[in-house]
Amino acid sequence: MIIYNVTVNIEDDVREEWVKWMKDVHIPDVMNTGKFVEHRFCKVLVQEESGSTYSIQYLCESMDALKEYQDQHAAELQREHTEKFRNKFVAFRTLLEMV
Repeated sequence: MIIYNVTVNIEDDVREEWVKWMKDVHIPDVMNTGKFVEHRFCKVLVQEESGSTYSIQYLCESMDALKEYQDQHAAELQREHTEKFRNKFVAFRTLLEMV
């Protein structure tokens, strides 16, 4: 099982809007691609200098499924996120393998 982890630090002035949009729009859009079998949306419990940090974990069954997501869907979904919250977040992605 592969975990595609997206860590996002979002500025506090848009945090509530962002959380709602992630739950209502973005995460369902990612899951509707059919490439992931499960997801987790977590708040990182650490004191930040600014903003709040979240981890969104998408679980997929194989690297092939993840590659298909990246090739077919990721760019458009990331573009939508960037346009909506431009200059209000920093994100990085990590791949993990369950052992």
